Amino acid sequence: MITGATKSKVDAIWQKMWEGGITNPLDVITNITYLMFMRQLDEKELKTERMEAMLGEPLPHIFPDEYENDRKETIAGKEMRWGSFKDKRAEEMYRIVDRFAFPFIKTLGDESAYSRAMENATFGFPAGKPSLLEKAVTGVDELLRDFDEHIGDLGDLYEYMLSKLSTAGTNGQFRTPAHIRDMMVKFVDPKPGELICDPACGTAGFLISAAEHIRSNYENEMTTAQWDAFTGTNGANPQFSGFEMDQTMLRISAMNLMLHEVEAPDVRYLDSISQKNGISNKFDVILANPPFTGSVDVEDINKNLRAIVDTKQTELLFVALFLRMLKIGGRCACIVPNGVLFRSNSKAYGQLRRELVDNQKLEAIIYMPSGVFKPYSGVSTAILVFTKTNAGGTDDVWLYNMEGDGFTLDDKRDPDEKRNDIPDILERWVKLDSERQRERTEKSFLVPKQEIVDNDYDFSFNKYAKTEYERIEYPPTEEILADLEDLNAQMAAGLAELKKMLGGDL
Repeated sequence: MITGATKSKVDAIWQKMWEGGITNPLDVITNITYLMFMRQLDEKELKTERMEAMLGEPLPHIFPDEYENDRKETIAGKEMRWGSFKDKRAEEMYRIVDRFAFPFIKTLGDESAYSRAMENATFGFPAGKPSLLEKAVTGVDELLRDFDEHIGDLGDLYEYMLSKLSTAGTNGQFRTPAHIRDMMVKFVDPKPGELICDPACGTAGFLISAAEHIRSNYENEMTTAQWDAFTGTNGANPQFSGFEMDQTMLRISAMNLMLHEVEAPDVRYLDSISQKNGISNKFDVILANPPFTGSVDVEDINKNLRAIVDTKQTELLFVALFLRMLKIGGRCACIVPNGVLFRSNSKAYGQLRRELVDNQKLEAIIYMPSGVFKPYSGVSTAILVFTKTNAGGTDDVWLYNMEGDGFTLDDKRDPDEKRNDIPDILERWVKLDSERQRERTEKSFLVPKQEIVDNDYDFSFNKYAKTEYERIEYPPTEEILADLEDLNAQMAAGLAELKKMLGGDL
């Protein structure tokens, strides 16, 4: 969650680029992203150098000793680093970034998802205005000082920049806040070696949260083969996959993942629910917040998805897609709009709910407050947690009515630790058996499968919760009337006294 001060810094950079002639918002975002990446690469190199000094042995470096561009011009690798060129005169800075630093970052990760995403990337700062690049570099350097210890939070910056586009969110695409992503990752607990996918990856937030979870919990026990899969190097099958239909988002994803040690993920341009996606029974874990609104051309929908749920609504098709792409035993935590939980005016909604309960193992539904995605959207959402079995297995479904996520639910989204159910949710998740004793008046409880079936597969929280009405005892009517008469007498006496004080003029 970024502050107002940080947003002001972004706005200032945006304004300078606009004044300098870069007026297409997508071009502004893309070029700021390149500069952010260059700075973060330098920060990563500095950490490597500090570690090298501590260990007393050489480690792999990002920047070469010397770099030759397509013009056969050479430069020392250290000259391409942010810390070197950021303090140079505008003309020299432009020469280094245009001829060396930008071409260099395009060559990183040879034949990787990153290099494919950067293949047609162009340096967007005009040659005749080197001072514009200088201003942007200075602005980005100041901006990112707040993020040096929290690289993952850069997704918030991307989201804020994307919110400035006139088309932002028109397809129901909203970045999931980091604390919600982290909670969802804990639900499915991805482990070393497991294949993880987000079929609507955006800026790769879920993949990064999963990578951080694995490193935090399993790093010390990972084998060389598992590390190779994690990074996607040495010919290993990449552990992380993500699909996206926006080229700008793909570049951001690739840069984001590379900064988190995931050097060669399988991140690519793909319409996940189209005929072109034939992936099935591959992944151990899927984490996603797919597009909520809209429908697609029926002719382009993968026929295997229509077999699970006969619809063209994207929010239903994506859940069907997750079921197809998961291995047997694979886990999923995904966000859906509330309509998926209870809508009955379309056969497809009931069809999907029945599929999750009868043919798979539906484990939990977390009902989130409508302000979680503000200021971008006020849509009400829920998290579905399920395991693919293709043979049933739903026993009791855990329902939790989240009332707060640690932030205010208005457009400001200021910290509000007094209203944060996430610690309680995670504590209860690991000991669900104790939830059997919970009353239906509580925030969470277990609901038997048969009860859901008897309610025609309605997933609404209120369908199963019990509302307690407090009985209020009122005095007898005669007593209330006597009190009113006493009050009227007091008012009459007061008015008479006021008249007397004013000489009877009232």
